[in-house]
Amino acid sequence: MIKKLMQSVREYKRDSILTPVLVSLEVILECFIPFVMAELIDYINPPEVLATRAFYFLPHLVGTPMVVTGVLQYAALLVAMAVLSLLFGMGSGWFCANAAQGFARNLRADMYASVQRFSFANIDKFSTSSLVTRLTTDVSRLEMSYMVIIRLAVRCPLMLVSSLTMAFMTSVRVAWVFAVVVPLLAVGAYVLFKKVHKLFTRVFKKYDRLNRTVQENVRGMRVVKAYVREDYEINKFNAASDDIAKDFTKAERVIALHHPVVMFAIYLCMLLVAVLGAIVVVRSNAGEYLTGTLTTGGLMSMVTYVMQILMSLNMVSMCVMMIAMSSASADRVTEVLNEEPTIVAPQDAVMHVEDGSIQFEDVTFRYSSEAQKDALTHINLKIPSGAVVGVLGGTGSAKTTLVQLIPRLYDVTEGSVKVGGVDVRNYDLQVLRDKVAMVLQKNVLFSGTVAENLRWGNPNATDEELRQACRLAQADGFVESFPEGYDRFIDQGGVNVSGGQRQRLCIARALLKNPKILILDDSTSAVDTKTDALIREGFNAYIPEVTKIIIAQRIASVQDADMIIMMDNGHIDAVGTHEELLATNAIYQEVYASQNKVNGGESHE
Repeated sequence: MIKKLMQSVREYKRDSILTPVLVSLEVILECFIPFVMAELIDYINPPEVLATRAFYFLPHLVGTPMVVTGVLQYAALLVAMAVLSLLFGMGSGWFCANAAQGFARNLRADMYASVQRFSFANIDKFSTSSLVTRLTTDVSRLEMSYMVIIRLAVRCPLMLVSSLTMAFMTSVRVAWVFAVVVPLLAVGAYVLFKKVHKLFTRVFKKYDRLNRTVQENVRGMRVVKAYVREDYEINKFNAASDDIAKDFTKAERVIALHHPVVMFAIYLCMLLVAVLGAIVVVRSNAGEYLTGTLTTGGLMSMVTYVMQILMSLNMVSMCVMMIAMSSASADRVTEVLNEEPTIVAPQDAVMHVEDGSIQFEDVTFRYSSEAQKDALTHINLKIPSGAVVGVLGGTGSAKTTLVQLIPRLYDVTEGSVKVGGVDVRNYDLQVLRDKVAMVLQKNVLFSGTVAENLRWGNPNATDEELRQACRLAQADGFVESFPEGYDRFIDQGGVNVSGGQRQRLCIARALLKNPKILILDDSTSAVDTKTDALIREGFNAYIPEVTKIIIAQRIASVQDADMIIMMDNGHIDAVGTHEELLATNAIYQEVYASQNKVNGGESHE
């Protein structure tokens, strides 16, 4: 997991390395400052037992017979160390910010690129709300954790070890206080990590549900208001939010217990060091000890080391908690990065689609291995290039599932689907999908102008090509009626155009791909019958060589097709022309009769 995440550091390796290096230098200076301060105090007021101190050497290096001169030299050394420590600290903060922000940016980009490679099956495994949470909340937590790891997680343990070392060098007898307190706090931090990690793992799953609730509400706001369900949606959101708050409260309670325990340990250590240190100082000055003595300056430095050691322990615990919180996020982010697309192009992929012919050979399909039932069962079908094919069937008859196998949005479970005489699994994915234009059942437009949305079909399309595609899709009339024309801005989701206009723009976008197969998945349901007929006439006149598959609810939309496929519960019930099915297929007859009843009688065409 860590190795996978570290791949997103890339160009910020230098900043990530410089941060702990500068932090280490800062810590070393901070640990030596109390030592030099102790030497300064003892230089001003030297104890009788000073000669027994192993590390009392600095006055001999910088001192002079004049006390004032010696003090000034000590002062200059302390100022220089403080300034250097400040510069190292500022530098580490600067590089740490660059490294963490860069890491988060790269991580988001890597996750987004990974999601773009997902097949529909991969998307189904996660959920939109979960992916959004992982790209935002989880990455933000990892960014904070990365800052902690490269700075505080280096600073605090190093400060702890260095201060402990300096404390034992100053007085072994007094420093044994830390040998008892430090392990107890370390064990407490470990127990805290285990407990908090479980809570945050559970919380992030609930975050996904909360985001899903928000997305559904915002996306379906018109439905919510139409059915006056605002109170219901508010209660649903509050329930999800309260559920998260309960788990966070449990986690915060655990965390809140930690701080007073650490503060108690800090003050207890300070008290013990002050008492034991004072006893040792008094006895040392009285000449009772020849070794292990402690001077007044040494006692002052010991108090400083107490604060450094225990505050470092406190920060280590906070780092542990931050890492505990982010470890759940790391698992979720890595899950996305490690997800292998279920649909990939072979290495020796076919790079050319010969024509728009389609062949289903004993195709069986189910959406996942856990599915209880096949979505399609033993489908055999042959469609010649350039044919117009209608697909009819009731809700849930697998009409959309059938056509989604053609551009390889899903892979068949058994059998094969061929386009241009080649199994779709042998094509390069981009080549195949460039030649199979599909207008999905749910029409999606993106934020941007009409022209920008149309150029999704062909980024290099000229203005005339845009107009030609719109004329075929019967969209040119309403587009040119806009004051801005093709520069009219489309809001997110295309909410500022009607459903029929959205459908026609999506059809025009598909036509700009210059495909060999055009699939319309119930894509004219929101247009009137006259416009529907004009669209089909335009197709027949201007793109006769393109294979056209039209999924529809109205028989009128497909009755002129070269063949009509009747779907029923994942099977092909019948294939034929309008006249053949009207004469032989009971389901087709029933649908035709229901759609052509007028005032209790039959309409005749």
